[in-house]
Amino acid sequence: MQRSDWCSQFRYRQVDCGTGQLTFCNLALAVKSTAALRLDVSGNWRLSGRARRNPTQEPASYFSRTNKMSKARTATQLVRNIGIIAHIDAGKTTTTERILYFTGASHKMGDVDDGNTTTDFDPEEAQRGITIYAACVTCRWKEVLINIIDTPGHVDFTAEVERSLRVLDGAVVVFSAVEGVEAQSETVWRQADKYGVPRICFINKLDRIGADWKRTLEEIRTRLCHNPSAGTEKLPLPVNLPGVAFGKVGDFDINRTVIDLINQKVLVFAEESEDWKVSVHEVPEDIKDDVATFRLELVEAAAATDDAALEEYFTNNDLSPERLTQVVRAATLSNRVVPMFFGTSLKCVGVHPLLDGVASFLPSPLDRPAIKGILPATKKEPEKPGDRPTDPKAPFAGLIFKIIADKHNDLYFMRVYSGIVKAGTRMLNPRTGKKEFVTQLWHIQADSREKVEQDEAIAGDIVGVVGLKEVVTGDTLCDPGEPILLEPISFPETVISMAVEPESSADKDKLDLTLRRLALQDPTFTWRTDPDSGQTIVSGMGELHLEIIKNRMERDFNLKIKVHRPRVTYKETISQEALVEGTFDRETANGKSYAYVKLRLVSQPAIAGVKVINTLSSQQAPAVFREALIHAVTDESQTGLSGFPMTQLEVHIEDFKHQDKNTNEAAIYAAVSEAFRSVVNRVQTVVLEPVMKLEVNCPDESVGNVQSDLNARRAAILATERRGPFYVIEARVPLAKMFGYSSVVRSMSQGRASYTMEPDHYAPAQELPDYM
Repeated sequence: MQRSDWCSQFRYRQVDCGTGQLTFCNLALAVKSTAALRLDVSGNWRLSGRARRNPTQEPASYFSRTNKMSKARTATQLVRNIGIIAHIDAGKTTTTERILYFTGASHKMGDVDDGNTTTDFDPEEAQRGITIYAACVTCRWKEVLINIIDTPGHVDFTAEVERSLRVLDGAVVVFSAVEGVEAQSETVWRQADKYGVPRICFINKLDRIGADWKRTLEEIRTRLCHNPSAGTEKLPLPVNLPGVAFGKVGDFDINRTVIDLINQKVLVFAEESEDWKVSVHEVPEDIKDDVATFRLELVEAAAATDDAALEEYFTNNDLSPERLTQVVRAATLSNRVVPMFFGTSLKCVGVHPLLDGVASFLPSPLDRPAIKGILPATKKEPEKPGDRPTDPKAPFAGLIFKIIADKHNDLYFMRVYSGIVKAGTRMLNPRTGKKEFVTQLWHIQADSREKVEQDEAIAGDIVGVVGLKEVVTGDTLCDPGEPILLEPISFPETVISMAVEPESSADKDKLDLTLRRLALQDPTFTWRTDPDSGQTIVSGMGELHLEIIKNRMERDFNLKIKVHRPRVTYKETISQEALVEGTFDRETANGKSYAYVKLRLVSQPAIAGVKVINTLSSQQAPAVFREALIHAVTDESQTGLSGFPMTQLEVHIEDFKHQDKNTNEAAIYAAVSEAFRSVVNRVQTVVLEPVMKLEVNCPDESVGNVQSDLNARRAAILATERRGPFYVIEARVPLAKMFGYSSVVRSMSQGRASYTMEPDHYAPAQELPDYM
C-alpha cells in the first residue's frame, strides 16, 4: 500500500512547540500494570508490586473486565472527568454502554433501539432513542477512575453540552464514519474550544455501508482542527488505525481489527460468542512496512511538539512506546494535537484502545489550570480577579452546573474545584450573599445514587448535593471565610415560544409551580405571563424541546394542559445611536420620589443581548443605587420599545442624579422606563427574527425538490456537496418558515432525508406574522 496523502501531511506540518514546561503523570506503564501506585517521600507516584513488562503477551488479563469498583478514594492524578460529545446518532450512548460494560460498571450492554441503556433512563429518551439529559456515570479502567457525562447530540439540548464542558477536564468526540463532521459536531467542538477542553476523537461505525475513515479524518482536520478565525489549530493524530485501512491484515477479519501504532500490535476483537475477547498479535509480514510507515508519521508529528523528544528522535531514529505516549499526552493537554481512535462501538470494536486513550492522554484535574474567578470587594480592598488551584488544602470552591428537580429534594450537581466540602456544613453563595446548608453528598450513577464515602468531596470530584435552597445553575459555593465568585455558565437565548394553559382553572397555581421547577432545572427554558392577553408563554430552543417540556408537565407533574401553536421569539434593536433622558419627580403615598438618568444607546450587531456599561463614579452613583440602575436598564430592555426583548444593544449610563432622602429603587426604575420610552420619538426600531443554520441530508434524487422547497421558505443556500452516499445542503433560513418542516422533508424523500437546525443569528425580519 502506498503512503496516503493525509499521512504525508503529518511529516511536513510545522507545529509550534511553544515555551513553558508541562508536568504530567506518566501512565504509559501504570495503566498496563497490576501493580499498586504509592506516593513516595518526594511526592512522586511509583509502582509497587510486580509490573507487567510486556502486557501485550497477556491479552486475556490485559483487557479483562473489572469486576468490582473499589471503595477506596482514588488519587487525583488517576481521576478523569470526561464528556462524550457528538452530533446526534453518531454513537455516543452506544459507546458509553460499551465502556460501562468493559469496565465492569454494568453487567449487560443496553441498546438504544431497545430503550434499555444506562444513561438514557428517562422515559422520553427510551421512547425516542435519543439522549435528552446529560447523565453522569462512574467506572474504573485499570487504575484510573473515570467520571463520564454522556451528553445529548440534538441541537435543542445543546445547553446540556455547554454546562457539562464547563466543568469537565477532557472530552471524547465521537464521529460517524458515514456522515463525517456534521452540524452539531462543529457546535460541540466550538464549545470545547471555548473552555479549552483537551479531547480525543473516536471515528465510529466503520462497519456501515458508505463508511470512509479517510474522508472523516480529513473533514476533522479542515473543518474543526484548522480554525484561524479562533486563533486555534490542532493536529489530528491517529494513534491507531482500522484494519480496513490496510485492505488485508493477515488472516484476521479487517472489520474486527485495529492496529495499535504506538506499540505496533494488531488488536483483534472477537464476537459475542467468544465473550467479546480481545487478543493481541504481532503485525503480519504483509502489512509490516505500511504499519512502520504510519508509525513513522506518528512519531515525527509527535516529536515536532517537544524539543527534547525531537532531539531524542534525531539521535535514535525512533521513540519508545512509553516516551511516545508521554509526548502525545503532553501535546494533547496543551491542545496542540487530538489523538484519533477508530472502531465500531455497536460490535465492541475499538472500545478498549479508546479507554486506554482516556487514561493515557486526557488530563486529570491536576493537569488543568487553576479555575479563575472574582474575589468580592471588602472594606479594605476592591473587587479583583482571583483563582483557586486544584488542591484539597486550598479554600473550598465549587460550581453548580446542573439541577434535577425532584418531588422531595432537588439534586444539585457540583464540580469541586478546590478544597474539601463535607456534609453538614454551610457554604457561601456569593451571588446571593447567603449561606447554604449542604446536608448530603452523593455519587451519581445515571438514575441512581450512593452516599459519598466519609461524607466529603475533595478537589476534582463531581458530586450531587442535597439541601440547597436559593441556588441556580451556574452559582458558586465557596468557603465563607475565603469567598470567590467563579465565572457562571452562559447559555444560548431561546428562539421559539408557545402558549400553555391548564385544562382546569383550579390548576393555575400548580402550573406556575411546575414551570418554576422546570425553569430551575433547564436554563434554556423560560416562561412569562403576557401582560396584554394574560396567556402563559413558555420559550425554548426548538419544537422538540417544547414538546418534551409539555410531556414532562403531564407525566411527571400530573398536570393536564392545552398548548397553542409555537411562535417565533422576535427581538428588536435601534437603527442608530440615541442619547435619551428620563426624570421621575413626584409625590407618592410614601412621600416625594426623585431620580434622573441619562442613557446613550448604541447599536452593536456583534452583541447578543444587551450590554450595560456604567462608568459613573461612586460620587455620581453611590453603591446603594448602582446595582438598581443596572437592574433597571436590564429589566426595561426585556420589554423593548415595540414589546420585544432588545438585542444587539449597548447601553451607557452617562449621568445619574439623586436625592439621598427621596431617591429609591422604584424612582430609578421609573426614570429608566421614561428614558427608554423616549427612544421611540428619536430613532427607528428594527424588528429582528431568528435565522437558523440548516443542514439537510438527502438522497441524490431528492436534492432538486429539497432546494426548491427551501427557496420558497426564504432560505439562502450556501453549499451543496456529496458526503458519502447522500448530499448535504447547507443553508440559512428564518425560523418562522420552518415549522412542520420535518414531515415535509421526509415526504419529499420517501422518509430517507434528515436535517439538523440550530440558531445562527438574528437579522431584520422581512415578514411579520398576522398577530403583530
